Amino acid sequence: MNKPQGVDLVERARALAPLIIAEADEIERTRRLTPAVTSGLVENGLYRALLPKRFGGAEATLESFMQMQEEIAKADASTAWCLGQCSVCAMTAAYLEPDVADEIFNTAPGILAWGAIAHEVRAEPGGYRANARWDFASGSRQASWLGAHVRVVEADGSPRKKPDGSPEIRTILFPMASATMYDVWDVIGLKGTGTDSYSVDNLFIPDKFSALRDDPSACREAGPLYKLSTNMVFSMGFAATSLGVARAMLDAATKLARAKTPQGLKAMRDNNAVQGQIGRTEASLRAARAYLYATAHEVWSDLARGDAISEAHRIAIRIASTWTIHQSASVVDIAYHMSGATAVFAKNPFERRFRDMHAIAQQIQARDTQYEDAGKAILAGNLAAPPTTR
Repeated sequence: MNKPQGVDLVERARALAPLIIAEADEIERTRRLTPAVTSGLVENGLYRALLPKRFGGAEATLESFMQMQEEIAKADASTAWCLGQCSVCAMTAAYLEPDVADEIFNTAPGILAWGAIAHEVRAEPGGYRANARWDFASGSRQASWLGAHVRVVEADGSPRKKPDGSPEIRTILFPMASATMYDVWDVIGLKGTGTDSYSVDNLFIPDKFSALRDDPSACREAGPLYKLSTNMVFSMGFAATSLGVARAMLDAATKLARAKTPQGLKAMRDNNAVQGQIGRTEASLRAARAYLYATAHEVWSDLARGDAISEAHRIAIRIASTWTIHQSASVVDIAYHMSGATAVFAKNPFERRFRDMHAIAQQIQARDTQYEDAGKAILAGNLAAPPTTR
């Protein structure tokens, strides 16, 4: 397997852009990444961005991961979404026995994907028995392993609980060959992610192929990356993906405005309304990006100097990522409308990004309830520090 310690993941992502752009129509048509794109991502080590170094991963900083996502998203949102999903899944290696992590991530292609939290498994001697179906498995069509986040039921039927009394959520892992896949991803945007469903029937999972994901007591890695929960990194990665889509959309609209003269009107480049709109929208996009990356930098700096992850960190990440996705969607909408009838043709670089952006904005990371969660924490007054950048 490719072992990308110390490599510039952002430059590798940027170099792959021409290939991804050339394959984008086929990704859209087939509703999954093409073999050429998947191979490019694997061979350049991008799926291993968040894998621990001891397993041959880059163990990248949060900002480097986000920049990688931005660059890929400028070329194709579906590719970036799959990459972000599977990259974060690889953080599970930090919670596994080393031989298990090595088997999963160092046997080609070494890609893990999973769906939403759902269902339960029954504890048996030495492991767990699963009979269930899960949905929303982005990147699963490229994966060699699948996972599922499940509640555990003991042999006597009682739910297994954590010390605080809440249900234990365990991540079980199994080879792709053990599952049945269902082609269900017929959607408006992010069509190429192959976010399909999968099931297992009477499958036994040995205990060592399960993990208490995001439980600090179960983490085997000391680096700052693994102080972050996978949900936090998902949020920042998908927010960066939205920035990439918005940047590509605004750049396309700006390029169009330099050359287009609508019938009966002055050239777009000479239209004061267009000039002002581009200026304001550029400012909005830059502001969103600056806020997101400032948040990532400050949280990472705290963790790198030895601080534990805090509620203030969690809230800061939550509101920064949610707001960035909303701002990116606004930029995309403005660029789309500015481009007029040109934007509705599939051959032009607008309508797919418009659909992809609005699919991103429907995801859990963009829900307005994230603001409610933040507001509740702020009003409670029990944060050690404000959930904003300093």
